[in-house]
Amino acid sequence: MGDTPRRSRVTRRALVAGAAAAAAAAALPARAQVESIPRASRAAVPVDLIVIEKRRRRMHLFYRDRIMRTYRVALGQRPVGHKRERGDGRTPEGLYRIDYKKAESKFNLALHIDYPNERDRARAAARGVDPGGAIYIHGQPKEAMELAYFRLKFAREDWTDGCIAVTNAEIDEIYRSVREGTPVLIRP
Repeated sequence: MGDTPRRSRVTRRALVAGAAAAAAAAALPARAQVESIPRASRAAVPVDLIVIEKRRRRMHLFYRDRIMRTYRVALGQRPVGHKRERGDGRTPEGLYRIDYKKAESKFNLALHIDYPNERDRARAAARGVDPGGAIYIHGQPKEAMELAYFRLKFAREDWTDGCIAVTNAEIDEIYRSVREGTPVLIRP
């Protein structure tokens, strides 16, 4: 007889707590609810523009002028300024396009950015240097991801040769969402 009232109190508390949690979740904006879903299980979204803000280390996927997703990115080892030549460790700035998708890469999946464009080639030619190329939005190195140290390093530091890097789970989602021809605006 002493156990019955105790169980009913716990059950009532659980019900009240559950109702409060449901009400709080319903009160959250839709964006906050989506961000609480683990990235690996999130569905692809339509994308018609990619905007990368180098200073803030953010990449936004847009569709019809709305931000659909935002990611933290790692950039080139010397990210300040526009890429001028091969090996300078800088990430380019300007308007580009995704010209192809690469399913097999040492950095998981990859989206190729059509750098250098005509203006980049002309600037490099005037200086007598190679503008470089092979600029991608990609994941992390496959072989390094087995070690926790490298997972942290690649998640927190600028480490590429000029590319834009995200986690492997994030590039899986981005790769499914982005089509060839999508414009990429890279801002300082």
